[in-house]
Parts: sequence; C-alpha cells; structure tokens
Amino acid sequence: MDLKTATALRRLRLVSAPEAISFLLLLICSVLKRTTDFNAVPVMGMVHGVLFILYVIFWADAWNRTKWSLKTAALYFVLSVLPTGGFFAERKLRREAEDAVIASRARNEGVVNA
Repeated sequence: MDLKTATALRRLRLVSAPEAISFLLLLICSVLKRTTDFNAVPVMGMVHGVLFILYVIFWADAWNRTKWSLKTAALYFVLSVLPTGGFFAERKLRREAEDAVIASRARNEGVVNA
C-alpha cells in the first residue's frame, strides 16, 4: 500500500467516529427539541452535515485509491448513514490498515505466504 492510499484510509477512519458521534447528538437534540424548549438542532445539524460531507469525500477518495469492490464501498457508505455505523467503519478501517502494514512488512522482509 502506498503512502497516499494509507493516508486516504486514515482520513476516512479519523472522520468516521466524530461523524457517528455527531449523528447520535443530532438525534438526541431532535428528541430534546420535541420534548423541551431546548433547540440545538440547527447547530448540530450543521456540524453533522459538515462531518458527513467530509466522510463522503474521504470515502470516495479511499474507494478510488484502494480499488475496493462495489460491495465493500457500499458497506462503508451504508455505515455512514446508520446512527452508530461510523464506529463499526472506524474499527474495520483500522483492521484493514493494520493488515496492510503487516502485508507490507512481510513483502519487504521477503516472507511469502505458503
């Protein structure tokens, strides 16, 4: 994996958890708006919107660089629209990055899978 691909995956991983948190906070704010006089939906909506747009941009970049299959790319996109999906995406992306580092080190050391 080259440096640009690793960076694209890292950016996507780093924005996925904050995007999930903002989604959950937006849901809480929506409930509070309906049940109390507290209305933070415009602010949280904007924060979540910006983070979601960043997620989609980073997702498209990672898909382009990693050459994911359509199934894998769709999975990461669906995880972005589920309230806690960003946490699962972050975990999968971290595992994918660690596996790529291990494979790269194995190639550099000349270890071949049997």
